[in-house]
Amino acid sequence: MCGHAACLRFISTPDVVVEHFPWGPHEWLVRDDITESENLMCVRVTMPAGQAHQFHRHPHFEEFVYCISGRLEQWVGEESRILEAGDVAHVPTDMVHGSYNTFDEPAVFLAVMSPAKFAGPVLIDVSREEPWCSLKAPFDPQSPPSPA
Repeated sequence: MCGHAACLRFISTPDVVVEHFPWGPHEWLVRDDITESENLMCVRVTMPAGQAHQFHRHPHFEEFVYCISGRLEQWVGEESRILEAGDVAHVPTDMVHGSYNTFDEPAVFLAVMSPAKFAGPVLIDVSREEPWCSLKAPFDPQSPPSPA
């Protein structure tokens, strides 16, 4: 659980835990070090134009991605769709997926994952394995390709 006496039920901006990744800041709204949540995690991601969270899988939890603004090329398995504000993609447990902002504006989305507690790795990168590297060429997140 959150590890402090004042586990939060209401999360305000100062309570959000921010982690920085090449594919954009992750603003954690719900996870077990902020709330008493045992079954849910929720993160708001602002992905810059041209960036991506390349093909990967989560062996221990399912996820859904809810697009708040911008557009996102979302892959679930070998199928892709362009998500726009209000669109959702569901990712079953351990299914390969990737989020690519191939557009010229930031994409903001929520990722909600369950369960919040598990043993083992959070994610496994498969972006350089087949068939994934043939579907989308992997790139160095420090030098992403230019958006379309």
